[in-house]
Amino acid sequence: MIFVNLSVKDLDRSKKFFSELGYSFKPQFSDENSACLVISDTIYAMLLTEESFAALTKKQIADTSTHQETLIGLSADSRQAVDELVDRALAAGGTPAGETVDTETMYDRSFRDLDGHHWEITWIDPAAAQG
Repeated sequence: MIFVNLSVKDLDRSKKFFSELGYSFKPQFSDENSACLVISDTIYAMLLTEESFAALTKKQIADTSTHQETLIGLSADSRQAVDELVDRALAAGGTPAGETVDTETMYDRSFRDLDGHHWEITWIDPAAAQG
């Protein structure tokens, strides 16, 4: 299992944003300071208030308006699935994060969530992935 920890400025706003993208939350790992975003059966993102996130590290929390603190890449089942997810993110208040990459074997679009975290959504042709 993978748990990605992300600091958020407004937990309720972030939960609403990711709900609008079609994601759910795992209540047993969520409270007033955190929300466990279910990305898949084995991948979760812990959305943590800045105070809760700061308690996990001795380093300063990155200002995502000026620094890149992570780039989260997720695969999609089709080009259409890439477009649907990114379009929902943009409609929910996210912003574009880069140029679309469209080749015969790969399709990639990206967005920044409400806290500036960079998400890459990619479809790779299964035949090309097998070599």
